[in-house]
Amino acid sequence: MKAILLAGALALFLTLVGTRVAIRVLVAKGYGQPIRDDGPTTHHTKRGTPTMGGLVIIVSVVVAYFLAKLIAGETPSVSALLLLFLLVGLGTVGFLDDYIKVVKQRSLGLRSKAKMVGQVIVAVVFGWLALSFPDDVAQRTPASHAVSFIRDIPAWTMPTAVAVLLFLLLISGASNAVNLTDGLDGLAAGASTMVFGAYTLVNIWQNNQWCELNPGPKCYDVRDPLDLAVVAAALTGACFGFLWWNASPAKIIMGDTGSLALGGALAGMAILTHTEFLLAILGGLFVIQTLSVILQVGYFKATGGRRMFRMAPLHHHFELKGWDEITVVVRFWLITGICVAAGLGIFYAEWVAGS
Repeated sequence: MKAILLAGALALFLTLVGTRVAIRVLVAKGYGQPIRDDGPTTHHTKRGTPTMGGLVIIVSVVVAYFLAKLIAGETPSVSALLLLFLLVGLGTVGFLDDYIKVVKQRSLGLRSKAKMVGQVIVAVVFGWLALSFPDDVAQRTPASHAVSFIRDIPAWTMPTAVAVLLFLLLISGASNAVNLTDGLDGLAAGASTMVFGAYTLVNIWQNNQWCELNPGPKCYDVRDPLDLAVVAAALTGACFGFLWWNASPAKIIMGDTGSLALGGALAGMAILTHTEFLLAILGGLFVIQTLSVILQVGYFKATGGRRMFRMAPLHHHFELKGWDEITVVVRFWLITGICVAAGLGIFYAEWVAGS
């Protein structure tokens, strides 16, 4: 528990201080965010806002985790290291995308195929490693071959190749979902803070009812739940600290560097806690945003050019209807809060019902 508190506090402090330094450096170098010309006209004032702020989040999480483990005198776990690998790996893909945007001053960075190849490589390596490294006690690997909701569903056990494919789809979907949500000041950072906070609680609860400590019919047969809570706390603190500078009017934007990394970390957390489909509830806002894009594209093609929404993702639709940006952000935060409360309620109710 000491490491959890330390990681959260250190990550919060590092992003509060580090983001201020990053803003100065990025402004000096002229690394400003290009803005789409077809988006809401109110966004044109954001042109030139420093981007790639996700670097501060990633560095803060990694440093906070290792410092917390060092101070607490604990050894890093395989599960935590894998999650950090996913965070850094997808963050690197996002950084390349952002860097091309700011250097060439265009709204498109990496080509879609190159971006997807980078995501696939990171996700596949993560998936393969997550199904390796069994522990010495119960031969548990960090991830499971079984599909999971709140815990593994034994009847839905998959071969390794299929499991890795599922992980790939989940990681790609979550990273792109957060990327789509990161279109308004503070929206993705605030929503991510709540979902990672929820996973901190999930990990602590799983550790308290862990099969290795409290064996029984309803114990959680997972690997390293307490150490995953340390990473989740660091992610929560880092997103919260970054929000200080990213809230409207944003002084810095996380960019694809941050959104791809945070989305991948959410998927990795779901995989390693064996709560893969619970993520769809906890991160309900990200699902809604993604569905709005899918529906918009599908409806456009099916009707020969008609639109279901004024613009997708969904937050832009409400902006074009006349909602202030801050109104959209706060109401979408409220939706995230409802989704998080519902997800945690379902998670706890399942344990109570079977205890």
